[in-house]
Amino acid sequence: MPIYEYQCENCGEVTEAIQKFSDAPLTDCGDCGESALKKLLSAPGFRLKGGGWYETDFKGGKKKNLSSSDNHCPSRSSGSSCGSCPATSH
Repeated sequence: MPIYEYQCENCGEVTEAIQKFSDAPLTDCGDCGESALKKLLSAPGFRLKGGGWYETDFKGGKKKNLSSSDNHCPSRSSGSSCGSCPATSH
């Protein structure tokens, strides 16, 4: 669900609200109680809910496993460790 930012034109208080796309915009300020909230234009924010996202969720055919143990580490050619794997695996 998207996270929207609102600012009260009366007191200046900025607040965030998690709302559905279909929900009506908020109007009442929770701080001063006035009906003066305006939706701000800001960077998009959202929250993923559920059991998780996996590499294979949206792939088909032979693309199910794109990573392999031979080329998973970008620092393999330099001989250093990437931090995700032990240096001895290079």
